[in-house]
Amino acid sequence: MKQKVLIEVSMNDKKSRSKALKTAVGLSGVETAALKGQAKDQIEVTGEGIDAVQLTRMLRKRIGFSKLVSVGPVEQKKEEKKPEPPPPYLWPYGGPAYHPIYQSEAPNCSIM
Repeated sequence: MKQKVLIEVSMNDKKSRSKALKTAVGLSGVETAALKGQAKDQIEVTGEGIDAVQLTRMLRKRIGFSKLVSVGPVEQKKEEKKPEPPPPYLWPYGGPAYHPIYQSEAPNCSIM
């Protein structure tokens, strides 16, 4: 089951932000990581089987103060399936050689 984890981290400059993102992406199970919040001081991590406590501890060791804000499932958008159009028919080598409509065995045909 995919989950979304939101962690607040005290990040002051670009270097600490990039270090925090690298730390978050390095954890197993993480698919995406993004900065959130007005001051870009929160990291939103999505993935499958993420250990949120371990991620928070890693961020505390490498960056500084970090607080686990929320953990929850990822909300998936429902998409309507559109039927696929049938594939176009490709005539082999320029077209069929036998036309059953035009070849008739009946003697009453005035053209033949």
